[in-house]
Amino acid sequence: VEKIEEQLASLRIARRSTLSEEPAYLLDIDLSTPAQSEGSRFVAVSCSNKSIRVYNRETLNFLREYSSCPGILNGVRFAHTCDSLVFSACSDGTVKCWDIRLATEKAVQVFSGYPSNVFISFDINCSDLILCAGTEEVEKDTFLVFWDVRGVTDCASATKEPLGVYSESHNDDVTKICFHPVEPNLVVSGSTDGLVNVFDINKDNEDDALLSTCNSDSSVSFIGWSGKDYKQVYCTTHDESFCWWDIAQLHTEEPITLLHVLDVRDAVCIENDSLHYLVGGLYHEKADKLFLIGGTSTGNIHLIGCDTDGLGLVGTLCGGHSATVRSFSWNLTDESLLTGGEDAQLLLWKPGAVERSLAKKASMKIASSVQKRVRVHNSTLKSRKK
Repeated sequence: VEKIEEQLASLRIARRSTLSEEPAYLLDIDLSTPAQSEGSRFVAVSCSNKSIRVYNRETLNFLREYSSCPGILNGVRFAHTCDSLVFSACSDGTVKCWDIRLATEKAVQVFSGYPSNVFISFDINCSDLILCAGTEEVEKDTFLVFWDVRGVTDCASATKEPLGVYSESHNDDVTKICFHPVEPNLVVSGSTDGLVNVFDINKDNEDDALLSTCNSDSSVSFIGWSGKDYKQVYCTTHDESFCWWDIAQLHTEEPITLLHVLDVRDAVCIENDSLHYLVGGLYHEKADKLFLIGGTSTGNIHLIGCDTDGLGLVGTLCGGHSATVRSFSWNLTDESLLTGGEDAQLLLWKPGAVERSLAKKASMKIASSVQKRVRVHNSTLKSRKK
């Protein structure tokens, strides 16, 4: 663990992308899964100008851009078994899939929801068989919508209808969806209703599928899996709290809550600096350790270690971003970190790296009317019984 923490603390800027003609907030980042022997080749970024941008993984050279105007694209994910297919949920009630090998900017597959659906979150399972998207609340309805992903490239531009929906488990916007890293039938969802739900989608109906409901008591901003065999789930919230649960303890006498920190900004001591917000978390398999990533409005990035006793600062990455960091992607293969922010910059950090650029980009903060944080509801939180 100490070696991993040293590596994290030694991350330095290796590359930074050139600013595009239309700067935008970088809201979500995903790395393509390496083909057999190659390293990961592509980085996809979801931007506040309603586009997805694709870059070369090593050089951060811009490759392609996909737009879905007038719809807003939310989130970005590569397929696990094909590093050229990239997906994004759209506010027009679809999830779109592009093939970056093709010159066309048209989606090769469109997964359509129901007429009232506005998708703000999604994920694809580890076997690339099932896609799930979460909706905004419309007239008191909130859905998790599922599709069969098979045959994406066989029937280009065809529209796929849903397999079905879950509609009873959340009563507000579904802000995050995250499939289990190795169990294709397990998925966790988070919502502004404060609930973090774990489902087994192999079950026949929604009631049976709901394995556990954990209440974060706040609007969920990020969720993930952690622990040996990924039997734990955790979340961060829009008011910067952190919850961590052990799902393996569901049917035992042991408490399932491993840690609940009401305000991480107050819980982590940082000398000569502060913590303004959380971006999300990452579980390091080799070290069997969960880390949180947070930052300051001036662009500093704080790496925070988690254990059941509490949270502690591992290191701070300075000199990269000049505004709030909104997204990141962790590459276990070479221990590198990609970060994107409100300064429109995409940065690649590597242990002990030296930046290979002629000059640092001028500090900039983009004026943007697009506020991509999901609205936080003050309504009374309703918890479900387990």
